[in-house]
Amino acid sequence: MSDSLHPELRASDADREHAAEWLRRAAGDGQLTMDELDDRLGAAYTVLTRGELDALTADLQAPGGAVHPAAPPGGTTVRRGPGGARWLLAVMGGCERSGRWRLSSRCTVINVMGGSDLDLNQVELGDDRVELNVFSVMGGSEIHVPPGLNVEVSEFAILGGNSIEIAEEVRPAPGPVLHLRLFSIMGGTDVRRGPRLTRAELRELKRRKRGELGR
Repeated sequence: MSDSLHPELRASDADREHAAEWLRRAAGDGQLTMDELDDRLGAAYTVLTRGELDALTADLQAPGGAVHPAAPPGGTTVRRGPGGARWLLAVMGGCERSGRWRLSSRCTVINVMGGSDLDLNQVELGDDRVELNVFSVMGGSEIHVPPGLNVEVSEFAILGGNSIEIAEEVRPAPGPVLHLRLFSIMGGTDVRRGPRLTRAELRELKRRKRGELGR
């Protein structure tokens, strides 16, 4: 079968930033010279596919000597240590994270008259247990968690509400845990399992719902 029928996935801006951060840390760790860093950073922002990005970091170790992390099929990557997002703010505006990015072992999200959209399906966790605290006042978050990830939720809402739909038919295997703590006042947070729907998929879903209501 022709390879043209299976094109490589295109790299997103989040993918490029993830690779660039890895390269900078590797240079600071002495794995790359400054000339090598310049060359690879230039390539990171010009290559087209995720495979080409992975090739730029395949021979590098994480600070402390850990091997470059790789998630098992259907799993969530864990790289213990400092770094990653610790604060995400959406104040009278929005905050969005998707693609490959890193989440600290403890992160706080603040939504004030604004909202955050967090896609965790390709996230890298900073520890085996990560705590994500979401505070929303007249705002909220939409959070998408990957299949198979153990998720614990504690939530509180006044004059608002949180919607949690993360049940799975099969109990997740032992592994990392994401603990979500949701606090909402005149707002709310939606938690869903699986990848975020594209705009086209959202339109199709709304069309189907309208059709069902019209019957």
